Amino acid sequence: MTEFLSFLVAGIVFGAIYAVSASGLVVTYNTTGIFNFAHGAMGMVLAYVFWQLWQGWGLPELVALVVTLFVAAPLLGIVVERVVMRPLYGAATSIRLAVTLGLLLVLVALAGAVWNPTTNTYDTPELLSGNPISVAGITLSWEQLITVGVAIAVAVFLRVFFRRTRTGVAMRAVVDDPGLASLSGAPSGRIAAYAWMIGVMLAGLGGILLAPSVQGMNIQTLTQLVIYGYAAAVVGRLRSLPMTFLGAMILGVANSMAIGYAPQGVRNDVDAALPMAMLFLALLFIPEVRLAIGRVVRVRPSRVASARMTLVGAVVIVVLVVGLGAVLNANNLYTMGSALALSLLALSLVPLSGYAGQVSLCQFTFLGIGAVVMHAVGGGGSVLGLLAAVGVCAGVGAVLALPTLRLRGLYLALATLAFAVLMDNVFFQSSSIMGIGGTVSVGRPDIFGMHFTTNRAFDVFLAVVLALCVIGVGALRRGRFGRRLVGMNDSPAACSTVGLSLTITKLAVFAFSAGMAGLAGALYGGLNTSVGAAQFDFLFSIAIFVGVTLSGVSLLSGAVLAGLFVAVGPVIGAHIPQIPNFTQLLIGVGVVTIGRNPNGIGTLYAEVSNFWTRRHGRDAPIVDQLSPVLAPAEATMETGVRSVV
Repeated sequence: MTEFLSFLVAGIVFGAIYAVSASGLVVTYNTTGIFNFAHGAMGMVLAYVFWQLWQGWGLPELVALVVTLFVAAPLLGIVVERVVMRPLYGAATSIRLAVTLGLLLVLVALAGAVWNPTTNTYDTPELLSGNPISVAGITLSWEQLITVGVAIAVAVFLRVFFRRTRTGVAMRAVVDDPGLASLSGAPSGRIAAYAWMIGVMLAGLGGILLAPSVQGMNIQTLTQLVIYGYAAAVVGRLRSLPMTFLGAMILGVANSMAIGYAPQGVRNDVDAALPMAMLFLALLFIPEVRLAIGRVVRVRPSRVASARMTLVGAVVIVVLVVGLGAVLNANNLYTMGSALALSLLALSLVPLSGYAGQVSLCQFTFLGIGAVVMHAVGGGGSVLGLLAAVGVCAGVGAVLALPTLRLRGLYLALATLAFAVLMDNVFFQSSSIMGIGGTVSVGRPDIFGMHFTTNRAFDVFLAVVLALCVIGVGALRRGRFGRRLVGMNDSPAACSTVGLSLTITKLAVFAFSAGMAGLAGALYGGLNTSVGAAQFDFLFSIAIFVGVTLSGVSLLSGAVLAGLFVAVGPVIGAHIPQIPNFTQLLIGVGVVTIGRNPNGIGTLYAEVSNFWTRRHGRDAPIVDQLSPVLAPAEATMETGVRSVV
């Protein structure tokens, strides 16, 4: 019984930390309508700020805590709200998701640059030390007592603040009816700033409370632990603070019991998988009325690439690779091959996110699955490995799509992120899958006697595969299925009304996208000859999604540009060792501009093409490609759904 109570107390302590962090997320979302994916990264950064003030510069512990929570955190909240978030109010859900994900990348990269884990170790001791207290045979540390007390204090403060203060009542009014609140004189801008200040303060408090339990204050681990609070927020349906606290306690206690009573061989796997599994299950049981999130915003659509344009682009890719391959050295040949493989991965997001409007934050997970399957089938030396990688990933994508068929926007992003983190902690960490050393060797396919033993030859093969996929995705967009995807993105209700099966369409596009990502993984593994779990981290999935969004998620050229940048960025960053995550930093900074240009910088190509067409007196095509943030357009039904421009 004593052992059970000890695990129960430990679970309540961790549940209290998750409750503090998740409540800040709920406050921000309820007041501004923006789900802050960077919430965990903010908590991580403020935990490092606290360490710097306390351990680094020697300030008294209480002074460091006060400065962090009541000076640094509010300032960070104000800067984020004014500079990054304010242009997003009223923007499409997909744009808000991309910008907050980009902010996450920026904060992680900046933390790595300031507190480089390779040059120093950052350990935070317990906030309060002293003789433990024994109650009914259970030993309680002062750290545990203070943590639970802080959670209770936060809960009481938020209840009193929202119900008894003028600012809190105004914040609740903005949530219920922003227009009416503005007419009655509620200062919406100031209220949003208050919400971000409170949200960031609670994120920082959660990060500080978690820091002593993270050995070495690992940036990614600390960020991920705060992300676990997402599950508690979803249990509260992103609205109810009492339900959020309840969800946090369930999560903390369940996690502690799993550590204590799960079999020794699977204990670590259960511990790592439980928070994301809870998030995934919570998403599945949310009533469908809650899934209508975000406003629909009309933006200027980009043109559909013609067959001639697509073919010319594919030929240009192959010719450039052949030409560059003749002059580049070995290292640059590898970089070019990596750019081609990652461009193929980015291309897999175009039909899914660009045409169908479905968010996926797990593409690098499918990349890893494809590489592992390629290894499993004859070590990767057979074309059957390529086919198996495509088939297995397409099947996994379809299975993932099944429970998420009714999810869209924010909730779909959370579900796919949960899947990515779950696979990172369980699948790619399994020695039976990745081997004892955590890496597997992947061979290059033998096709019609061509072995592609050199990087130069394999790059040409990658270019041909990418060119064929570009042609295929372009043809898909111009065909019936592509029009169906755009119609589903435009208005799911209208598609159902005219008899289209949304279930089959979603399953098909998820399977198609995952299969293409699996093909990219098999080729990526062959290029590297061996791959490890660290190459498929969920942060890379976020980076590729944000990069494609920045480049133009509905553009074929945007996918190629994103893959090129993600591959070349680390090469440039190698000359800037002070910033370990240089690529993520640049992508994150760049995506802030998305709020002002929803189609991405890739639309520059379309603008140049339109200008050239007008200069030569030719009429532009009458059918435009719809972005994933278009308002419902009028549609007619012939052989599919055709959008009327």
